[in-house]
Amino acid sequence: MVSTHPAGIQANGSKYILSSNQREGISPNQSLLPLSAKVNQNDNLEVGGCDVTTLVKQFGSPLYILDEESLRTACCQYRDSFKQYYKGESQVLYASKAWNCLAVCAIVASEGLGIDVASGGELYTAITAGADADKIYLHSNNKSRDELIFAVESGCTIVVDNWYELNTLVELAQENSFSSYAPYRIMLRLTPGIDCHTHDYIRTGQLDSKFGFDPNALDDVFAFAIKNQASLNCVGVHAHIGSQIFERQPHQDLAALMVEWLKKAATYGIEITELNVGGGLGIRYIESDDPPSIEEWVKPICEVVEKACGEANISLPKILCEPGRSLIGTTCVTAYSVGASKEIPGIRKYIAVDGGMSDNPRPITYESIYRAVVANKMSAPLTEQVTIAGKHCESGDILIKDAQLPSTSEGDILVVMGTGAYNYSMSSNYNRLPRPAAVLVGNGEASLILQRESYQDLIRQDCLPERLKKNE
Repeated sequence: MVSTHPAGIQANGSKYILSSNQREGISPNQSLLPLSAKVNQNDNLEVGGCDVTTLVKQFGSPLYILDEESLRTACCQYRDSFKQYYKGESQVLYASKAWNCLAVCAIVASEGLGIDVASGGELYTAITAGADADKIYLHSNNKSRDELIFAVESGCTIVVDNWYELNTLVELAQENSFSSYAPYRIMLRLTPGIDCHTHDYIRTGQLDSKFGFDPNALDDVFAFAIKNQASLNCVGVHAHIGSQIFERQPHQDLAALMVEWLKKAATYGIEITELNVGGGLGIRYIESDDPPSIEEWVKPICEVVEKACGEANISLPKILCEPGRSLIGTTCVTAYSVGASKEIPGIRKYIAVDGGMSDNPRPITYESIYRAVVANKMSAPLTEQVTIAGKHCESGDILIKDAQLPSTSEGDILVVMGTGAYNYSMSSNYNRLPRPAAVLVGNGEASLILQRESYQDLIRQDCLPERLKKNE
């Protein structure tokens, strides 16, 4: 008997493919596969005009395949939606922790987006990729002194998370080596106390969070900032409530609350010109997921800010937001080669692939759910329910439980969807597996953007003391 996908998706892998008419009216975050995906005459999956099976032959597997059309479309939809619905200035920032590499940073920068970075390494990558420093914002809750110095020297905006960072920046401004850069351009990150329905580990807006100043400390923070205005140029406030969010009301509540913060800052003589509402818009990982479109997310936030500022008789601030997952998540798929299989009668059938938790740690970390197709059997009926296992020495290394697939055999190419966000960026060398390669595809061309690591790469940083070397 032929199985069917949940939520009414028919037993045919190509049903994940959007028609040209559907692509016109959809946000990339609402699509299971990249916008350019189609099935070719060989019944193989294509992304960006490239046959996935051919890409695996050329570049090996596992392989991250990034669709340039989907990424640029998402950038444009964010950028253009703010221009359409907000009367003031706006700036979209890519939350590069989702996937920070030279090529991705260069693409988003070329679309006019700024870049949100969370470490010195991400900052270095963004600058090396050619991003403008005045459109780079440095986050994290425990920036080191060296990272703060790097940020000061680069000219990016520092999103200050706590008293330690405030005090360190004031101390730096008083040192001869860094005084010429003062006052440093900063934003203040505040915890809004707004909860949303998502995984505990990706909620950041609730009061019990490691991020941001407590709202009860707001008066003290503003007083400190104005007292040290020769060192600190406080241009804005920032808040972030979480990730993979489908609800729209929490972000609207956040926008209204942040306007109240702007009003309070003014009582201390601080003119807040930038308001960063964070990101967090979710994507469609499985058929039943129903995230708002990018436009549907942007429009009410703009309306709330404009209304609140109008009622308070204050000038419209520059709105910033920092999407990550909703920009990059569904633009990428990961291709694996199928290897061993194991059937336990009456219980379960396992098929193993040549990757797993080292290239996608989200299932074992967050119990995240993904969907998959067999790239070389796109129209084959879904006759098997299987569990897709990774190759690592961990029982929990399971990519997908109870996946509906056609009959598979060794050498088939299995493609997991929606792997652009937090797959490469959280990848590891667990079991000393080399990290996969990544290619950027578009218009039938594939360009290598991340080289596959070698065994030599794995030991490149190892040091073997002389006393442990084997005598010749």
